[in-house]
Amino acid sequence: MNARRRIESYYDALRAGEPLGPYFAESGSGDDALVKFGISERLVGGDEIRAGLRRQTETTTDWAVTSRALRVTERDRRAWFSDDVAMAWTDAETGDRRAFETRWSGALERRDGEWRFVGMHVSTADEL
Repeated sequence: MNARRRIESYYDALRAGEPLGPYFAESGSGDDALVKFGISERLVGGDEIRAGLRRQTETTTDWAVTSRALRVTERDRRAWFSDDVAMAWTDAETGDRRAFETRWSGALERRDGEWRFVGMHVSTADEL
């Protein structure tokens, strides 16, 4: 699987409510530099990222994710990407629907033959 397909697979897993932690690099020596910025969070290190993604999966449902401008550059063991993504979900506790136009960027590294995120940044300027 190339880096582009890995990113698309992450979007698919998000839509399906599947675990997202396996898409990120494992914690280990020097991996405290792994970071994931979400719309309202900053998670540092593989363990914190996985815990945050578990909470997200447990507390949200009905994800809609529409990629509009995915650009991926892949070089040997490294890749980086950017995308414009329309996304929406339902808060499982309150039933409130949230929707955003977002910008995504990040970096992946090939580890043990699989592409893993080592950095991700999701931001938004406006709520829909």
